[in-house]
Amino acid sequence: MEKSSNKSSKISGFYKLTPEERLKIVTEYSGLTDEEASSISATGALTLDAADRMVENLIGIMEVPMGVAVNFLINGRDYLIPMAIEEPSVIAAASNAAKMAREGGGFTTSSTGPVMIGQIQAVGIADPNGARLNILEKKEELIRRANEVDPILVKFGGGAKDVEVRVIDTPGGKMVITHLIVDCRDAMGANAVNTMAETVAPYIGELTGGRVYLRIISNFADKRLMRAKAVFTKETIGGEEVVDGILAAYHFAAGDPYRAATHNKGIMNGVTAAVLATGNDTRAIEAGAHVYASRSGVYRPLSSYEKNANGDLVATIEMPMAVGLVGGATKTNPIARAAVKILGVKTATEMGEVFAALGLAQNFAAMRALATEGIQRGHMELHSRNVAIQAGASGDMVDKIARIMVNEKKVRADRAKELLDEMML
Repeated sequence: MEKSSNKSSKISGFYKLTPEERLKIVTEYSGLTDEEASSISATGALTLDAADRMVENLIGIMEVPMGVAVNFLINGRDYLIPMAIEEPSVIAAASNAAKMAREGGGFTTSSTGPVMIGQIQAVGIADPNGARLNILEKKEELIRRANEVDPILVKFGGGAKDVEVRVIDTPGGKMVITHLIVDCRDAMGANAVNTMAETVAPYIGELTGGRVYLRIISNFADKRLMRAKAVFTKETIGGEEVVDGILAAYHFAAGDPYRAATHNKGIMNGVTAAVLATGNDTRAIEAGAHVYASRSGVYRPLSSYEKNANGDLVATIEMPMAVGLVGGATKTNPIARAAVKILGVKTATEMGEVFAALGLAQNFAAMRALATEGIQRGHMELHSRNVAIQAGASGDMVDKIARIMVNEKKVRADRAKELLDEMML
């Protein structure tokens, strides 16, 4: 069943529903089958047998809560975004930010396409700059050899497209590093790129007269950039004072890597949760994001904030996003397959752009909270329930104890136990 185009991701009171009611809405919105819906709600959807084929030395399965961020309007289209994360308040914050963004027209996105880099390292070369030109002279032959090993990728419009060569200084002397530029289409690309790099490596050895060592993909995916933008009207987000407060918080991050690290962590709260939910490689995304933030030589924010002529807040983000729709856990894990269906994207590039918008929403939500009531209030309201449960509370007692602790500003395990003991008398 195709997702209906006349349904909106703007869902009021979604958080008030039971998990079963939420799943019913998502199932109808996304056209999930009964089996797909069951894979999300049932524990053990990823069987030990399937998991044993995914990793080595398997002993069990670590489950992570998965919810959906609602209200997202991106390029005029509605999205529900699955997020797998253990941290309270993240999904609620993203949904609230997306609701505010809708008032300014939602998010708009763009990208550079699904292009990855394969690196081939050559060392022990007497004339590295001469070797560099030797490689570039044989660029077309290198591309031909690389594409021979993946005709299917080439058939769908992908494959090796270009060759770049760098001479770098290292503690071990000069090295000649060849970059094989590969359009990966709807794959993340690690397997395809690594295979191509290994295929052309011996030829590069011949061309340089050096010894080839590493042949591997780079997770600094600076040719696979995703961009998102949103205009948050000053009336929607609380007035000019809030806009100025967010700008002050951004300027702090832009000038101080200690703050920028936490600023970018807020972005990755959203991005990593969606990447995990869809079975993509969280480590690759995290690595690429942080090296991109450091590309100037100083660690900086991945997002930026400005005030337009109307006094509204303009938020933008640009970051690498090497995600795929084919291969890996995205196809192996039934929950990841269902999450991709909920997301409803048609290409890996569309997925990456949606995740960039999610990261921007997550970042904006944190910035607005910091500029107004502070980050702890909403976070602690949700965290307090976990503390109450850990103390042994169940049923209605969970919310009662949580409410008291938040009002007292004493969200602690010992206080939760005291309250539970009092209620049990």
